Amino acid sequence: MVHIVGAGSGDVELITLRGKRLLEEADVVIYAGSLVNPELLNFCKPDAQKYNSAQMTLAEVIHVIEQAETSGLTTVRLHTGDPSIYGAIQEQMDELEKRGIEFDVTPGVSSFLAVAATLKQEYTLPGITQTVIITRHGGRTPVPERERLKNLAKHQTTICIFLSIKMIAEVVDDLIEGGFTPNTPIAVVEHASWSDEKIIRGTLATIVEQVKAEEVERTAMIVVGHCLDSHIEQYQQSQLYSPKFSHMFRKAKSK
Repeated sequence: MVHIVGAGSGDVELITLRGKRLLEEADVVIYAGSLVNPELLNFCKPDAQKYNSAQMTLAEVIHVIEQAETSGLTTVRLHTGDPSIYGAIQEQMDELEKRGIEFDVTPGVSSFLAVAATLKQEYTLPGITQTVIITRHGGRTPVPERERLKNLAKHQTTICIFLSIKMIAEVVDDLIEGGFTPNTPIAVVEHASWSDEKIIRGTLATIVEQVKAEEVERTAMIVVGHCLDSHIEQYQQSQLYSPKFSHMFRKAKSK
């Protein structure tokens, strides 16, 4: 059996209880060494076989899994954050299905959620935006033209941008071309939930120089949108807790 597990955003306590249990029980662990907190490997059995997939090809990963299956061993494929977001797991699952290897997936805490916690920020403020876009700037993996940042920016939603900090200048140019003004708030969080996390807050006009000054070059999330500068007098309070709003658990109060 193969378990694809989301390791969480960095802090070892942000792996799910199920993910931790599977890691403790695994005979073979293939982990994304470039991003996964190595302290998570302390949950493994002393005799567990460990492989760093940062040094492996897809074929090599599948070969290790096939060998484990032949030997009747349990494998955990440990990915950072939640494996469904930029985890490159679909190609792995497809290869496992071709070979008739049984697998399941355990979700994890994605870094864009850890960033919201670090910023103490709700992304979906009523009256400001009710939509969050998760995307990346095109690099080695291109994005379709319709998903270029300049096109997504037209919607004026909260945008969480993965894997793009090295291209922060191009990111800013695209966001402004798409309609965000230079004074739009933006935040960069490096290593969200790790012990060395760093927060940089600014505007589209200032953030490039701020990131350069702080020497942030990898493992950072970019968040842009007006949720970042909205105060209680600017957004609408939720109807969920309004005394004038009825729902199946509570009747509206007349006063």
